[in-house]
Amino acid sequence: MLEIRNLHARIAEDGTEIIRGLNLTVKAGEVAAIMGPNGSGKSTLSYILSGREDYEVTEGDILFNGESILELDPAERAAKGVFLAFQYPVEIPGVATMQFLKVAMNEQRKARGEDELTTPEFLKRVKAAAAELQINTDMLRRPLNVGFSGGEKKRAEILQMSLLQPSLCVLDETDSGLDIDALKIVSDGVNALRSPDRAIVVITHYQRLLDHIVPDSVHVLYKGQIIKSGPKELAHELEANGYADIIGEAA
Repeated sequence: MLEIRNLHARIAEDGTEIIRGLNLTVKAGEVAAIMGPNGSGKSTLSYILSGREDYEVTEGDILFNGESILELDPAERAAKGVFLAFQYPVEIPGVATMQFLKVAMNEQRKARGEDELTTPEFLKRVKAAAAELQINTDMLRRPLNVGFSGGEKKRAEILQMSLLQPSLCVLDETDSGLDIDALKIVSDGVNALRSPDRAIVVITHYQRLLDHIVPDSVHVLYKGQIIKSGPKELAHELEANGYADIIGEAA
């Protein structure tokens, strides 16, 4: 479903190269975890997948369902089924959460050639998804993410993901700022979206998230390259021993 070929990318403003020949394949139905030390390029990779303009791809390609998406803007990528859950979701004053959800869902439906949801059908879907994530509907009446706790922001993003049903879900350190209870709720929401026709990329520093969202594969990112891939047990090895040995082997 996702194939990254020899990807090189830099910060557009100053030309600093962050991704340096990255190769990665994630199949439909797979949950792939990307781990690595600070500064290795994990968040940059998520931004590039979503089409953020701050970064410039200088070499290589990103294929989604066999089609290059490098020339697509973020809205076009979203319409194709790419979803990014941010490490730090932004607050958007003046934009009602429910209105945001309705517009996003109907834009996705239009892109797929489907009819827009009626208001009763939209409300029914939101209430059902919110209940599963233990989201109080009062929260959904506020402006998007404004006044939300860290856990509420993450639940709101998983709610968006649940409603939009993307084909590729990229979770950038979604465990950041979550207490144990919120981590379990968010993880359960992600696990509910596991599907044979959906791929999930989980970017994280810590094994604790992968105890809840158990990956099919683990990939170590260092200095903009994948230096080692393995099964889920690789995450336990990293938790126990750190990155030094693997980085030494790759040097």
